[in-house]
Formats: sequence, structure tokens, C-alpha cells
Amino acid sequence: MIWYTALVLAVAGERLAELAVALRNTRWALARGGTESGRGHYPAMVALHTALLAGCLAEAGPGGRPFLPLFGWTMVAVVVAAQALRWWCIRTLGHRWNTRVIVVPGLPLVTGGPYRLLRHPNYVAVAAEGIALPLVHGAWVTALLFTVLNAGLMAVRVSCEEAALASAGGVPA
Repeated sequence: MIWYTALVLAVAGERLAELAVALRNTRWALARGGTESGRGHYPAMVALHTALLAGCLAEAGPGGRPFLPLFGWTMVAVVVAAQALRWWCIRTLGHRWNTRVIVVPGLPLVTGGPYRLLRHPNYVAVAAEGIALPLVHGAWVTALLFTVLNAGLMAVRVSCEEAALASAGGVPA
């Protein structure tokens, strides 16, 4: 359980690194006339992602969930792949990547990197991590609850992003 706690804390640290990048990128976007959309759903997103991390530890520890090596290590590989995809998205979008929906008017859509394959690859990473991180140590209730709640949140988020991009005139590069 100690190593699982370390894994969850490492993911939490990664999230803090994301927030630091997002803060820098927010300043960059706002200085260039960027506008934020979807402020209303942002607190729910933060709460859900925080609850994912807390739920992993709460369910796996006191819940007595076992670590099943073959399944658990497979889920660790999925968590690592999700982090790699997320940081590929961050690198590809550069200053445009954010945890908030901020669009700088007139910039073309990014269609390179993982965006040449998927419209919203970062959300694939989020979904994969939200399933795999709890399942590393058998926390299936957390995985299930996160997945259901995240699906609803992502419907709102993607709709918000698409509307923001359309109103800012974002067209494929």
C-alpha cells in the first residue's frame, strides 16, 4: 500500500505541475486578448479530480482492496501511458494548453501531434487515468464513480470548448 500511496501522490504532484503550467499559460493567453469560457464547470472539475485521488487512497486502504499483480501492473502501464499522452498534448499546444477554457481570438486550431489523430486527446488521457489509477489497487468503486461523473462533465466541457473555439474563429491550421 505504501508504493500505491506514493503513486497517487506522484499523480497529485503531476497535477500541481499542470496547474503551474496552466497559470503561466493563462497569463500568456490573457495578455493576447484571450477570453475564458465555462467558469461555472471548472470548480466541479477540480473537485472531481481531487476526489479521484482521495477516493483511490480511501478505497484501497481502509477498503482492503487487494493488489492483483497482473491486473495492477497493467493498470500502472495505462496510468503511465495516460501521463505521456497528457504531456504530449501540453507540449503540442504549448502556450495554448490550459486547465481552463481560454481561447485567443484568431489563432488557428492546432492539428499536429495527438490532435492529428483526435479532436480532444487530453480527455482520453483523463478518462484512461480515471479508470486505471484506482484499479491499480482494486478501487473499482472509485473508478466507476469517477468514470460516470467524468463522462457528464466532459460532455459539458467539450461543448464549452467547441463553442469557444467557434466564437473565436478558430479554424484548422
